[in-house]
Amino acid sequence: MVQTTSFLLGDHQHNDNYLASDEEIPTIDYSMLLSHDTDQRSIALELLAHACKEYGFFYLVNHTMPDDVLKNILKDISDYFDPSTLDERMISHKKYPSDKICWQLNANDGENREYLKVIAHPKDQVPSNTISFGKTTEEYNNEMRKIVAGLARAMSKNLGFDENYIEKAFQMKLGFDVIAMNIYPPNSEAKSDIGLPDHTDPGFVITLMQDVNGGLQILSHKGNWINVYIPHHAILIQLGDHLEILTNGKYKSHLHRVIVNKNKVKRISIVTLHGPSLDKFIVPDTKFVDDENPQNYIGMTYKKSLEANGNKPIDAQSSLEQIKLV
Repeated sequence: MVQTTSFLLGDHQHNDNYLASDEEIPTIDYSMLLSHDTDQRSIALELLAHACKEYGFFYLVNHTMPDDVLKNILKDISDYFDPSTLDERMISHKKYPSDKICWQLNANDGENREYLKVIAHPKDQVPSNTISFGKTTEEYNNEMRKIVAGLARAMSKNLGFDENYIEKAFQMKLGFDVIAMNIYPPNSEAKSDIGLPDHTDPGFVITLMQDVNGGLQILSHKGNWINVYIPHHAILIQLGDHLEILTNGKYKSHLHRVIVNKNKVKRISIVTLHGPSLDKFIVPDTKFVDDENPQNYIGMTYKKSLEANGNKPIDAQSSLEQIKLV
């Protein structure tokens, strides 16, 4: 039975516009994708193909992210967002187009979060006023990139190509990765229910890990919002805009949003946008284009697509609507 629920805000429920249902989200066992047992691997690949085509998002369990790496980065993020050190964080406020670090505090009707965005690959960047942040961020992204590389190989097989297809199509070894470290609600009081408004994300896939559950909602293929309850130590995988472009819409990215809980519970999330090389020209592969499936997206370099809305690459915002032909 599918239940529709809402988040409690103090003693009141939030606006009914943000109701979402508690539906089952596919769970993929990463260890089975890597298994030497042919039957186990085939089952996992079939489940992954179903999740990519019919959902566009899934939970990844039994992966290779070490517990201590996740624990360390969550602690460093929590320490970084200490309310007493707000003035120190302000030095990372974005000022110039070439900035590789971006801090922002938003508490308004449209967005309520404090975040730090850093370029994590090809070369990681962290605030100069942190001591251990650089090491933990590098360790975390190195481990996550290994996991994402494994997913790319599996998805390539499911699409009917050799396992290096996606890596080559996106030049992932030179991939442009941006990590967004968020705290919801911000240390100041939230001004509305919205932590982060409806959006999709650019790139190949988006990975998300967090310290507490709740708040995130994803719009399903069927057009209804689903509450996301990530299992302990699992990774939420969402398909990015550029995988949608490459596959000409066979695999789609999905709108998602964050609803805050009026400061009753703070939630830290680590979101990584794993993108192609900035110079890589991304266009639908001709193998996904035919008379029944005409080309639905224009081609452009990843960097140009990140700048299409007047933003800078570190903003890592979607430009899918500008790229769509229909």
